[in-house]
Amino acid sequence: MAVDKSRDLNLRQQNVMRATVRHYVSTAEPVGSKALLDAYDLNVSAATVRNVMGALERSGFLYQPHTSAGRVPSDSGYRLYVDQLIKPSRPTALRIDQLLSQHLDWQGWSIEALLQEAAHILAHLSGYVALVTMPVLEKMVVKHLQLVQISAEQVLLVVVLDSYGTESMVVSLPRGTTGAGGAQDEEALDRELQILSNFLTAQLCGRQLSEISSLDWDEVDTAEHHVVALCQAIDDLSRRKRQPQTHILVKGVADVLSQPEFAEQSQLRNLVSLLADGREQLWPLIYSDDSPLLKIWIGEENPLEPMQSCALISATYNRDSLPLGSVGVMGPTRMLYENTIAAVEATSSYLSEIMSGLDVNQ
Repeated sequence: MAVDKSRDLNLRQQNVMRATVRHYVSTAEPVGSKALLDAYDLNVSAATVRNVMGALERSGFLYQPHTSAGRVPSDSGYRLYVDQLIKPSRPTALRIDQLLSQHLDWQGWSIEALLQEAAHILAHLSGYVALVTMPVLEKMVVKHLQLVQISAEQVLLVVVLDSYGTESMVVSLPRGTTGAGGAQDEEALDRELQILSNFLTAQLCGRQLSEISSLDWDEVDTAEHHVVALCQAIDDLSRRKRQPQTHILVKGVADVLSQPEFAEQSQLRNLVSLLADGREQLWPLIYSDDSPLLKIWIGEENPLEPMQSCALISATYNRDSLPLGSVGVMGPTRMLYENTIAAVEATSSYLSEIMSGLDVNQ
């Protein structure tokens, strides 16, 4: 990127660069000096605009797709524009917040239904592809835990997580631990499992799934062989949920693929394939625990080749200060960045309010 050169841009160069990006975004046509003078109040001559555009081209912010054509922004030019020449659109932020408030009645909804609708609204408002990740499983908070006897040697472990649903697994107890007393032994095991269920719920309620392995099992006054088997099962469940996941909700593909940037069929196929089957590759671009609140990838900054004609803007949504997932928008680099950034930030902020308001004790 040539962003560091932007520090040398004077006010006139900044104004011409800003006008060039805005004009190209709205027309998809290479921009000449006459078009800028007709559309924007730059208060300079045509010769001055041509000279400024030439300087911006030499700095790597603009380029000519054809010798006789006007100029278009480069990836570095878009980066300069995003980092220094715009402010997110407040009207867009207010509009999407209003839409979310009107259409998302999260009480009684599953989290997936809530996020599906948020993605739909974000895609509709932005005109681009909306990407929303499901909450990271290891960050889910435990609401309740229950152990249910299936047979003399098997127990079902059920963990209820916030409003997101349940996780479960079957646990095999060591052979011979229930004795030969038939129904009497089964009743004893039921009582034992209820004691352990109550203990686990008391210890885990309000804690992340990833914290399960930190329990002090010495506090449980029950048969050691059961505790060992169940401890191992709970640890296995916790580790299983810490594996990478790629559950990304995608909306708005048809609309964005009508953009002229995707007229080439091979490029179109590669992008559609990535969105359909390559979401595990998209995941680290959209979400990471230590990423900035807002992430913007432009053109060749994207490590995935099918996305190198695209821009990707994403922001995390949180429970309090804990990141749970991300919302994002992907479209051509010729993107209306002011509105898109505002829409992504407004959506992530709204979802954070909802997630922070969930009460695991209810």
